Amino acid sequence: MLRRPSYRSRCYGILLLKAMVSVMEPARLMAVRTEVVLEVVRVVSDRVSAKAVKAALHVLCRLCPWGRNRVKAVEAGAMTVLVELLLDEGGRHPTELAVVAIDHLCGCAEGRSDLVAHPAGLAIMAKKAMRVSLTTTESAVRALHAVARHSPTPAVLQEMLAVGVVAKLLLVLQVDAGERARAKAKELLKMHARVWKDSPCLQVHLKAYYPC
Repeated sequence: MLRRPSYRSRCYGILLLKAMVSVMEPARLMAVRTEVVLEVVRVVSDRVSAKAVKAALHVLCRLCPWGRNRVKAVEAGAMTVLVELLLDEGGRHPTELAVVAIDHLCGCAEGRSDLVAHPAGLAIMAKKAMRVSLTTTESAVRALHAVARHSPTPAVLQEMLAVGVVAKLLLVLQVDAGERARAKAKELLKMHARVWKDSPCLQVHLKAYYPC
């Protein structure tokens, strides 16, 4: 049904799949076929309908806590599709689901690599933190933490300064963004303090809030 050219068939197919994965045991979810993941990503990419896209995002969030599924989704182009969806400024719920899915994908090296490779990847994750919900903020900070912890190349750390990631992390410390998000943000800022704290790219008024 997901492969058919019919808009209606694809809508019904993804809604059925959403209902199925919501009750599947983890063992079944971990064994999902690569072709299924690919078609789910295509529903988002093709913007079949708002309802279908939201259902596909639910499916990705259900499938991608497991490592093998993360790699399948990344290989299907999920990271680029999700970032592009966020750039289109969708509604609150699709945005939250997309950020949560990206957070899951950053649990594997391939996902982190694809997020960094997208010209707007790091910037859009920083932008969505503090903009939608506590869940979105927590997921965005956790994804950024994963990138900066496992892929801390000089280029990545400098980009984080340039596109506002570091500024957003400092903002997370100052407001009620949830304890887990604040803890991750503080840990990340301390982790790369040598590069970020005294950088001329960081606005002067923000430096006062940098954790020691």
